[in-house]
Amino acid sequence: QVQLVESGGGLVQAGGSLRLSCAASGRFDSNYAMGWFRQAPGKEREFVAAISWSGRITNHADSVEGRFTISRDNAKKELYLQMTNLKPEDTAVYYCATEHFGSASVRSTDYEYWGQGTQVTISS
Repeated sequence: QVQLVESGGGLVQAGGSLRLSCAASGRFDSNYAMGWFRQAPGKEREFVAAISWSGRITNHADSVEGRFTISRDNAKKELYLQMTNLKPEDTAVYYCATEHFGSASVRSTDYEYWGQGTQVTISS
């Protein structure tokens, strides 16, 4: 089993910044790609960003491109999401997950282990 714990969420004003972290433990393999997804009330879970095991390959959703940056520290077994210029439409629960194909997929079905999520709320 792999355990993932997200942190760093909170309430900020539009235009502000937050940095989310995801700490992995258990039988975590640094060869896993990892990703961030989010789910707003009444909406389906959507892809935000993903990163290959080495960090050399990243994918960002069009809606966050240029504002959010995914990164990872394999020595610490941590995943990060730096979020800037936040908008009210970024309000959601943010989840980190592990992807075992190593392809930094945008499909949630390719991800196996998920954290419990951290709430991000952006006020206008």
